[in-house]
Amino acid sequence: MSPYSLMDDRKKRILQAVTDDYISTAEPVGSRTIARRYDLGISPATIRNEMADLEESGYLEQPHISAGRIPSQKGYRFYVDFIMQTKGVSDEERLRIRRRLEERKRELDLVTEETARILAQLSNYAAFVLSPVSRAAVLKRLELVQVDPQLVLVILVVDPGFVRTHLVMTERQLKPEQLAYINSYLNSRLRDIPLSKIGVSLLKEIAAELKEYSNVLEATLEAVVQLLEHRQEEAVVTDGQINILEQPEFREVESAKRVFDLLAEDDTVSGLLVDTMNAGSIRVVIGRESPHPNMDICSVVSAPYVVDGVPIGAIGVLGPTRMHYARVVAIVELVACHLGEILSKMLVM
Repeated sequence: MSPYSLMDDRKKRILQAVTDDYISTAEPVGSRTIARRYDLGISPATIRNEMADLEESGYLEQPHISAGRIPSQKGYRFYVDFIMQTKGVSDEERLRIRRRLEERKRELDLVTEETARILAQLSNYAAFVLSPVSRAAVLKRLELVQVDPQLVLVILVVDPGFVRTHLVMTERQLKPEQLAYINSYLNSRLRDIPLSKIGVSLLKEIAAELKEYSNVLEATLEAVVQLLEHRQEEAVVTDGQINILEQPEFREVESAKRVFDLLAEDDTVSGLLVDTMNAGSIRVVIGRESPHPNMDICSVVSAPYVVDGVPIGAIGVLGPTRMHYARVVAIVELVACHLGEILSKMLVM
């Protein structure tokens, strides 16, 4: 039996009122406040008794003896899963999001940066974007093109459609048949391989097999490694970190430092977003639901963005557990949808 069916409607309304009020004010909520601000049709005494029951059940907690109640992590989870109704994004905001992304669609880096900026501005929290060519990508073709007697252009074509190029110097010019053979062999070994699976051992095998072309091959494989490393280093774009300081929970130096340390850990942030991308649906991670110790005071709302039906990256917003979940979920879903549409137009098919 689900937790929703075990809680009666009156308790649900009171939990919703306490959560909504605390999200708005960041102040613990008392029974008289609920009776005055919300038309629940019951007395403050009844509300007080119901709040005591909710606290005993673990949905509310009292930060100080003389204070009102606030939602616990369990309370937030119940609120997000069973009570909350997402708040629609206005037509004006929808138009603004699409226009800003359209203006940046000539370059991938500009699109991801603008996406993070939009998320941060609309949510008033910190935001991040996992670049599409990171762990979801598959190498579709590698091509060497002789552009000069001692200059070879390496072309890396990645599904879902991004192209990366790199110039390498060679000691001598290769004959057309030699270049064709190298291209053929490299593609036989690397075609349709996820970028995350192209490791040192595979590249060493290729180098050993084509050792007679070691000069151009070493430079080519080094270029591949550099390109892959570059994408990983640039995988997460972050914006809105300064918004963290505007939240009452993070005004103390120690709390703010914990959140900034978390945002500085690219592996942690990218791990959250990769999990969302793999899940293929929007996720809300609340406080201690994350194993990361600094996440206990934070929540993350994240969603994948999709091209041709395939999740190729993810976006997310990080704020306090007292997050405007209904608003943020709507924003993240909308921006992820628009980002996928813009990238579909940019891809090299």
